[in-house]
Amino acid sequence: MAVTIREVSFDNGIADFINFPHDLYEGDPNYVPEIFIGQKDMMNPAKYPFHKYGKVKYYLAVKNGKTVGRIAAIQNSNYNNHHHCKVGFFGFFDFAQDQEVVNALLDKAKQYAVENGNEYLMGPTNFTTNETAGTLVDGFHEPPKIMMTYNKPYYDQLIQHYGLKKEMDLYAYMIYGDKASEKSIRIADAVESRLKAKGITIRNVNVKDINNEAKRIQKVYNDAWEENWGFVPFTDAEFEYLKNDLKMLLDPAFAYIAEKDGVPIGFGITLPNINEILIKNKRGRLFPFGIFRLLFGKKKTKTVRVLALGVVEQYRKMGIEAVFFAKNIQETKRRGLVGGEASWVLENNEPMKAAAEHLNGERYKTYRLYKMPV
Repeated sequence: MAVTIREVSFDNGIADFINFPHDLYEGDPNYVPEIFIGQKDMMNPAKYPFHKYGKVKYYLAVKNGKTVGRIAAIQNSNYNNHHHCKVGFFGFFDFAQDQEVVNALLDKAKQYAVENGNEYLMGPTNFTTNETAGTLVDGFHEPPKIMMTYNKPYYDQLIQHYGLKKEMDLYAYMIYGDKASEKSIRIADAVESRLKAKGITIRNVNVKDINNEAKRIQKVYNDAWEENWGFVPFTDAEFEYLKNDLKMLLDPAFAYIAEKDGVPIGFGITLPNINEILIKNKRGRLFPFGIFRLLFGKKKTKTVRVLALGVVEQYRKMGIEAVFFAKNIQETKRRGLVGGEASWVLENNEPMKAAAEHLNGERYKTYRLYKMPV
């Protein structure tokens, strides 16, 4: 039977789009269901900031009367304006092991890219490069950490067979508390003392002043990530949404700001890996009992994820990043946790790769973004 494509929208069929991966990965011990209400809010044009400047179409693939794939075709004007390019994106891309399905879905994404005057197709990103991104190509042995993707091993081959080629790999490093380099931690303590002598201090985020702290972090993020591949500045509305989304998870003992004479120059945010809890939530539903499991379980997680860690350019190579990592490890050990994942790290980000490796971090997962001319 041929593959047919069904377009859905937020008002008609979006629940089918959100729920498809639950059926695709049924029985997979490493699959973590996304929270349904969170996904629906993302796709709600009235709620999610991306829709103020971006456009999207959602498609489902059907074969033999069964839904066998999904894709979102995405037009991100902020990305194209920032990079002076013409790129169409795809995301929320899941599919059965069937090349026909992959081809039919990507044809739709490519068609949408052309309709919007683009020269290239790139992805997967959900919706932007500031959000979950990449196809897992190595490290299928355990569930993903919070806000990281997961997929079956066959994805990479079928995507590349369509004609998409690797654009950038994203690495995830696992730093185990009992394997972390004690020497590096001692050196980081000495580095922090030297930084203080230069007027650079590192403190914990003040959650009681989270609105102002978020503004400080946003400025550092937009400055520190400016030269990174794929970077696009957060809009104020996007950062506000992210702050509200994550503040219930924020633990000040795992959140740091570096300041030079009181001016923020770097930050590190680490979150509890609530995927350890969400993996138990059938089909991503928080109600009636999942919300309590989440709220009471977040302090019992055994791993964390370094969500973001960066320093503005003129203060790099002074050891601030290493101090952030060391503080994470020290807190992890103090709590008796297994360790933490540092992700994602661009394959060409040599300083961040070196910082993770000096602490005996193991590169244990690789995610990939693809690109092709249209």
